[in-house]
Amino acid sequence: KELSFAKLSQQVKSVQEEGWIGRQVGNMIRRTVRARFRAIYWNAPTEIPKTCVFVANHHGWHDGYLMFLVVSALQRRSLDWIEEFDAFPLFAKAGGMPFPKNDPSARAATIRKTIKLMRTEGRSLILFAEQPLHRGPHVNPLGASLALIAKKVPEAAIIPVSIRYDMSIHERPEAYIYVGAQIAPGEDLLETTRQALESGLEADEDWSILFAGTKDVNERWDMRKNRK
Repeated sequence: KELSFAKLSQQVKSVQEEGWIGRQVGNMIRRTVRARFRAIYWNAPTEIPKTCVFVANHHGWHDGYLMFLVVSALQRRSLDWIEEFDAFPLFAKAGGMPFPKNDPSARAATIRKTIKLMRTEGRSLILFAEQPLHRGPHVNPLGASLALIAKKVPEAAIIPVSIRYDMSIHERPEAYIYVGAQIAPGEDLLETTRQALESGLEADEDWSILFAGTKDVNERWDMRKNRK
C-alpha cells in the first residue's frame, strides 16, 4: 500500500520535526529524495515497539535521509547521531545530535543525553553502528555503542534496517529498505544484528512504496498516453 506524499508529510510534521525550522529541514529532505530517486520501497512493517534502536547499515550518502522517512512513517520520534553535525546544526530540529569523530567528550555527552531521552521520553534512536560510510554489500562489524544503549535502555527494541540501493533499469536510483524482526538481547547482539542486516540486504519482498520520487523521462513524457 502506497503512503501518499500528503499523508507522509502530515506524519512527519507531528513526530520528527520541531517547530518551523524542523519543518523546513524536513521539507529539504523530502525535496532532495524526490529529486534524486525514482522511488523508495520498504516492507511496510505493522508492529513496531514504542521505543526502538533502528540499526541500519551505512552504504549510501542518503542513508540518514531515508531513515528520516522511515521513522516518520512509523511514527517513532527518533534521535540520530551525526558525525558532521556542526556543518548543518539545524538538523537538531529533526532529531540530529552531534557525534564528532575526534571528540570523545562530545560523543560521551551525546550518548548520555540519548540514554536520558530514551528513558524519560520514550525516544527511539537511529544508529549507523558500522560507521563510517562505506561501499557495500558487506556489513562491517558493529561498534560497541549498540551494546551500551541496549544495556542502558533494555526496554528499547533492537530493529535491524537494511538499506539497498539499485541503479540499473531506471534513470534514477531506487532504494529498498527492509525493516527486520526484533533482535533478542544476548552476548552475541552485535554479530547477530550484523548478520540480520546482511540477510535483509538480500530480502525479496512484496515491496510497498514508502516515498515516490521522480519517474524516468520516458515515463513522464510518454506521448502515447495522449493518443486516442
